[in-house]
Amino acid sequence: MDEKPPTRRGPGLCSLRYGLAVVMHLSNLSMITQRVGLSIAIIAMVNGTQQPAPANASADGPLAGPLQHPSRPIGEFHAGTSVYAWSPETQGILFSSISYGILLTLIPSGYLAGIFGAKHMLGAGLLASSLLSLCTPLAADLGVSLVIAIRVAQGMAQGMAWTGQFTIWAKWAPPLERSKLTSIAGSGAALGSSLILCVGGLISQALGWPFIFYIFGGVGCVCCLLWFTVIYDDPTRHPCISLREQEHIVSSLAQQPTSPRRSVPLKAMARCLPLWAIFSGFFSHFWLCTVLVTYLPTYVSSVLHVSIRESGVLSSLPFVAASTCTVLGGQLADFLLSRNLLRLVTVRKLFSALGLLLPSLCAVALPFVASSYVTTVVLLILIPGTSNLCDSGFIINTLDVAPRYASFLMGISRGFGLLAGIISSTATGFLISQDSASGWRNVFFLAAAVNVFGLVFYLTFGRAEIQDWAKERTLTRL
Repeated sequence: MDEKPPTRRGPGLCSLRYGLAVVMHLSNLSMITQRVGLSIAIIAMVNGTQQPAPANASADGPLAGPLQHPSRPIGEFHAGTSVYAWSPETQGILFSSISYGILLTLIPSGYLAGIFGAKHMLGAGLLASSLLSLCTPLAADLGVSLVIAIRVAQGMAQGMAWTGQFTIWAKWAPPLERSKLTSIAGSGAALGSSLILCVGGLISQALGWPFIFYIFGGVGCVCCLLWFTVIYDDPTRHPCISLREQEHIVSSLAQQPTSPRRSVPLKAMARCLPLWAIFSGFFSHFWLCTVLVTYLPTYVSSVLHVSIRESGVLSSLPFVAASTCTVLGGQLADFLLSRNLLRLVTVRKLFSALGLLLPSLCAVALPFVASSYVTTVVLLILIPGTSNLCDSGFIINTLDVAPRYASFLMGISRGFGLLAGIISSTATGFLISQDSASGWRNVFFLAAAVNVFGLVFYLTFGRAEIQDWAKERTLTRL
């Protein structure tokens, strides 16, 4: 049986906890723009139109650049000239390298955030990612190996920032508002993807592709100031929270242990099928999402044959839908729970099913409608839009089954997701390098198959009640 959360209501949308959700939204927006920026910039970096590549060009370094032509304005140079001879395989490694970095820090940062507090760890990760973004154009001129190293380091910084957010929500989000608050914060990733894909091409043409990294790296630094000012680990320690809101949050949450010295029941976690159901959902969800985030501009440019400006605008539309569906899905999920229309486990499985099955159907149909511009665009919009309904499903399921270890388990969950991202990015680069038409078809078929597998596993073993090993136990010290 699912435990019914308390129904007492506290301050609403003007409350501090919703302010925290907005700040997290902006931070996630900033990080995803820094992550996806390369996907739109690389079209200009390797597919320029003003100057052909020399025959003896090296794939490691620039073909030409401001260092070789200091008299030319940087905006003029980078806006149209092909400066790097990076093959599709090399681009696939570049896209997946940030996932390697995130994977390295997800699990340890989730555990450490639960011990030392998430505010400083997340803020430091956001700042480091922003500074590394500012360094990316210089690294590109020095060689592709350095870009890969920068992206790995940036991934490590973002891994610190992504995971610890659930440590904060474990103390700030009342049970009946979890879907709303996490969806508001999480929708920043989709909106950020939309923003960078929409304006990235415009920035590249107007100012030069390096300014994609300069602008959004600078935005990240500004978000850091907002983060350290507004975010606190615990509502009882925030200097600006009202007494009414503080009492509402504290009374609606189960009491959590206050001692930072706690053991993690790794053996019990490894034997827990509901956790493996969550992990399989993350793996499936991130497989298709990573393909879309990293290769959507390339797909739109190569299949629909549009310019970099139009490619960016078209590529942004799916993520506008994704951001909207994330917020609306969270509102609908909490509405169903607050009115006792569905059980918690039913809500989680319903939104997981919608978020995995609907984009799979659209992905399978996509290769067969490539000749229709409008239908292709509609399906590309529906895939990430429906996929983000998972944010009210298994994405926040760790808060239900093990709130004490939510941040640690989110790190493991995202680790599975990033592992899927690494494999899917590399596999996509390999498949489309063999043959474009059949390669894209195989990419979408494979993604749909992975989604269906994850859905079946989650529907079979997914749960929403607190597991026995995650319940607080009173320890007697001798």
